[in-house]
Amino acid sequence: MSTSKPEIRSPNPLPEKLAPLERLVRDTICILDVRAPVEFERGAFPNSINLPILNDEERAEVGTTFKNEGQEAAIATGHRLVSGNTRTHRVAAWRSVHNKHPNMQIMCWRGGLRSKTAQAWMLEEGFSVDRIEGGYKALRRLALTALDWFAEDRSWWVVGGRTGVGKTRLIKDFTHAIDLEGHARHRGSAFGATPLPQPAQATFENTLACAALELTGHHLIVEDEGRTIGRLGLPPSWHERMQVAPLVVLEASLEERVANIVHEYVAEPLAQETPAAELQERYRNALDRITK
Repeated sequence: MSTSKPEIRSPNPLPEKLAPLERLVRDTICILDVRAPVEFERGAFPNSINLPILNDEERAEVGTTFKNEGQEAAIATGHRLVSGNTRTHRVAAWRSVHNKHPNMQIMCWRGGLRSKTAQAWMLEEGFSVDRIEGGYKALRRLALTALDWFAEDRSWWVVGGRTGVGKTRLIKDFTHAIDLEGHARHRGSAFGATPLPQPAQATFENTLACAALELTGHHLIVEDEGRTIGRLGLPPSWHERMQVAPLVVLEASLEERVANIVHEYVAEPLAQETPAAELQERYRNALDRITK
């Protein structure tokens, strides 16, 4: 353990401007995201369900109409594309989510025409849903603000140690810790890929911001990481803070490390029904990448 000691202090009150995002996290509000799938894949928030009002092809056609003929023609095109049975099925899907999550809220890219239209259609069918003002763009801005604020406001501890000492397992034992690798869906090493694909960079950052907003204490505990976890980059303010935070170094015997590695990298994936041949191929490819 390093000899430096963290500054112990009570966390400052959350800035009022972060209140809209904090309420979504605190109340575990389901977000009905009506953006097109391609937008959702670029960045999303936890507890979101993507049921678009316009799919990718329809959105592209509306965008082309807007560029060539203007807003009114684009709106008319959108209503033509999403009418009749198509509209009925999409509203029915939204109702199904609302039945399971009565507190759900709706959003699009900027809280504009798409979410307003969907909100109106749902009201016509007899159920009311609140709309997130400013849409995804506003929430994304709040998430970035929250990341930087937490980098300054909390007393940080960093847990380090060699592969197999059990850092991630220790992190999960603390209530005021964030599992960076878990959110990144990658263990951070050349062999760290998991069966699940890594999220988009924006989704990773949004998830970290929401995880931080769930914490109430004055400590934040994270595992020692480089600038990247797999292909995802840590928020710059977090990486900078980790470089100056007190470091706790875990140690374990070689036998313990071997057992932990076999469990995490082999036994667990096999228990999760990852085919043995696929696992072997993944690790052979990882070896090829570090041959030199």
